[in-house]
Amino acid sequence: MHLKIENTIALIIDIQSKLLPFIHENSSVIDSNIKLIKGLSALEIPIIVTEQYPKGLGATDESIQSALGEHYKPIEKLTFSCWGCDEFVEKIKSYGKPNIIITGIETHICVMQTVRDLLANDFSPIIVSNCISSRNPIDKQEGIQRMLDEGAFIGTYESVLMELTVSSKHLKFKEISNIIK
Repeated sequence: MHLKIENTIALIIDIQSKLLPFIHENSSVIDSNIKLIKGLSALEIPIIVTEQYPKGLGATDESIQSALGEHYKPIEKLTFSCWGCDEFVEKIKSYGKPNIIITGIETHICVMQTVRDLLANDFSPIIVSNCISSRNPIDKQEGIQRMLDEGAFIGTYESVLMELTVSSKHLKFKEISNIIK
């Protein structure tokens, strides 16, 4: 898989206010997601956001909402996998792009099940390891291993953003470089 701006979108899964306080290393996950969002926005990569049962788990974290700005248009879902939500499936297919950058919580539940279903439907998910987490570190570790075993790819927000810019000659390189510092 080769990430290119023209063949990639991003998906932020369920980084919600009522669940977030219980997530391992939650402040680091938020900081990493904000950097990734800023970089993706600079590169004009489309970003889809989902929220699992927001009546119970709250809306997406306010700092994530702020980073997304006008792009914050969450898709509400009740299934753990985003693929179980018709609105999500319609939206993701409408882009016609095979590569999906994945962030969110919880790694071993909603993230893993979504990645599994994306793979089964001929998408190429790349999990951003420093932008995902679970309540327990072992669950994150096991979730990542399962996704890798299923055929997903993994990277960090820095590696993803640098792969998308390709070289220091990219028009947005300096902006991306400043974001990841």
